Amino acid sequence: MLKIGLTGGIASGKSMVASRLRELGAVLVDADALAREVVEPGTPGLARVVEAFGAAILTSDGRLDRARLGAMVFGDPERLAVLNGIIHPLVREGAAAIVAAAPAGAVVVQDIPLLVETGQGKNFHLVVVVDAPDGVRIQRMTEHRNMSVEKAHARMSAQASRENRLAAADVVLENAGTPEQLRRAVDALWEERLTPFALNLKEQRIAPRTEGPVLSTADPAWAAQAGRLIARLHAAVPQDVLAVDHIGSTAVPDLDAKDVIDLQLSVRDLDAADRIAPLLADAGFPRWPGIIADNPKPTHPDPADWGKRLHGNADPGRPVNLHLRAAGSPGWRYALCFRDWLRADPEARADYVAEKKRVAGLHETDKSTAGYAADKEGWFTDYAAPRMEAWVRRTGWQAPSYSDAERADDGGADDGASGTVSGAAAPASGSASAVGPGTAQS
Repeated sequence: MLKIGLTGGIASGKSMVASRLRELGAVLVDADALAREVVEPGTPGLARVVEAFGAAILTSDGRLDRARLGAMVFGDPERLAVLNGIIHPLVREGAAAIVAAAPAGAVVVQDIPLLVETGQGKNFHLVVVVDAPDGVRIQRMTEHRNMSVEKAHARMSAQASRENRLAAADVVLENAGTPEQLRRAVDALWEERLTPFALNLKEQRIAPRTEGPVLSTADPAWAAQAGRLIARLHAAVPQDVLAVDHIGSTAVPDLDAKDVIDLQLSVRDLDAADRIAPLLADAGFPRWPGIIADNPKPTHPDPADWGKRLHGNADPGRPVNLHLRAAGSPGWRYALCFRDWLRADPEARADYVAEKKRVAGLHETDKSTAGYAADKEGWFTDYAAPRMEAWVRRTGWQAPSYSDAERADDGGADDGASGTVSGAAAPASGSASAVGPGTAQS
């Protein structure tokens, strides 16, 4: 099933989006509704809340007086933490039961107001954020909820900032206009991305790619996108992963590239890569059949040492190549080194962009990037490899090493995506079966 995390600040229009997605066929898990259910009279949740805050929070008929409880915890972080410690586990338990009962191939939307605050984004295939400017939200609260401007500001301040929500978003639904405009945006998201994504997941297939080698201007958002993907991969595969690194041209700032995120997942050996393949498929990254090796480079010519596995993204809205390589292998090293070399050497970056533009021009009418990738291979072998190795000797660059006792941490690299972000040995982002064991860059 496709798991979507839906969030948005107060008065953003999140409830409208959730309602429309349910109308379109999504299985909706409403965290607010569950939060009410777990403190109904007679529930263990209500008993625990009364134990923590006293019987004064009950109405005369034994129900929870939400307004009184809210007044007690609002503005008091310690009391709020106590309440959340009671409610949130119960809500997660109820949500898990609904998700478990959903049919195969379903789109399951979890409406979670505090998704960003609780760091749950990594648990979903996509995070959808409903957004509206602060001024619009304040106007809605004052006009439709009878709040004062001061109270509206206070409610907004108690939630994640708009900037933090947008940073967590894979999809942003703008809602500064009319309800009909929002409805059309939701319908387009459902038809163009969510429905095909869910079908691809069910059938364990990579989203089709039919474009030729179209180069995009370097996008600063690539690093953040890679970072979200990396967090999901670590959450989905808690064992056998040494590191996940952002590689390929999109990992090199200011480098024009195809709009394809390349990631390298480091494992101890390819047996581990095969072992985690089903988990990767469930996380949205099915295996790309037919690619089992990279092209050897002159510095290490034995083809037997260049084995790999390749997975792609089932999401039609974000092409991804996920390369699984054994840590310490020549292909693994090349990927990490190539990225660092391009970052450090402006001349190398300029030469690579020129080569990409030249070859893209030769294949501008192609329906895949296979020919583009093949024609660049000579540049990697004849130009890049010897110059990169000369740079290594000059600078003393070394690949990372991973302890048996701990997994590399990807939480804060200088590109914002991973601990050892790379920019190399990525296969073609078009028809993989036509590419073979290439090392083309995006």
